[in-house]
Amino acid sequence: MFYTDNKLQFPVRVETPDPLFARALQQAIGGVEGEIRVAMQYFFQACGARGNPKFRDLLMNTAAEELGHIEMLATAVALNLEGAPVSIKDEVAADPVASAVLGGLNMKNLLSAGLSAMPVDSDGVPFDMSHIYASGNIAADMTANVAAESTGRVLATRLFNLTNDPGMKEMLSYLIARDTMHQNQWLAALEELGGSKAVFPIPNSFPQEQELKEFSYAFLGFQNDGSAPPAGRWSEGTSIDGKGTFSSTSLEPLGQTPVLGPAKPKSGAQLEQM
Repeated sequence: MFYTDNKLQFPVRVETPDPLFARALQQAIGGVEGEIRVAMQYFFQACGARGNPKFRDLLMNTAAEELGHIEMLATAVALNLEGAPVSIKDEVAADPVASAVLGGLNMKNLLSAGLSAMPVDSDGVPFDMSHIYASGNIAADMTANVAAESTGRVLATRLFNLTNDPGMKEMLSYLIARDTMHQNQWLAALEELGGSKAVFPIPNSFPQEQELKEFSYAFLGFQNDGSAPPAGRWSEGTSIDGKGTFSSTSLEPLGQTPVLGPAKPKSGAQLEQM
C-alpha cells in the first residue's frame, strides 16, 4: 500500500524556465537510467523477494522513494516548460531558424501533455519496462541495483553540469546524494548476505562440482595473432569469491565445425539445401 501527502520529497524550484533542459530531464524520468526504471525494478524485486523479510522491506521502501523522485522530476519538467512557446508562430517570430526544432522542445510534451512531463526519454521514446531486472535471486538483484544506481548517478551528474539554474542544481544535488546512498545500501545488503566470498558465484546454490571447473576462473583471450590476453587482477591470484585461482590463456577452438541437416521441404529453402 502506498500513501501520499501531496508534498514533494524535496523542494523543486526553477528560476529561469528552460524548455531544452526540460527535454534533458525527461531522460531522468523515462530513460533507461531513469527513475521509472529503478522504481519498477525495486518494486518487482520486492514483490518477488523470498527469505528474510528485511530485504523485501529494503526494496519496497526504496521503490517508494523513487516514485517520489519521479514526482520531483515531473514537476521540474513542467516548471521548465512554462517558458516554452505554445505555438510555432510564437517561435518563428522570435527566431526563424530555431523554429524548425522549437528550440529543442520535445513536441510530445506540448502536443500530448500540454507542457507537462511524460513517461518518455529525452527523445520522446516511451519507457517500455524492458530494462527491469527482477530475477528472484536476492544477490543477483542487489548486484543489478548497484549498476542501476551507478548509471543513474552518471546521468544526474551530467544533468547537473548542463544547467546553471540554482534550483535545478539543488534538486539534482539531492538526487545525486540519494544515488550515493543507494549504491552503498545495495553493496551493504550484499555484505549482509555474506560478502563476495559467500554470495558469488551467483547463484551460490548451484554445486560448483557440476561446472567445468577448468574454465571457472580462467580469463580467455581471443587475439587473432595468438598473443597473450591483457593481464590484470582478473588473470592472477585468488579469485574474488575465494573459491579458485585466476589464470589466463589464449583459447584454441574446442568444438567442431557446425554441420546441420538438410533443410525441410516446404521450409522456403533452395533445392540445393534439401
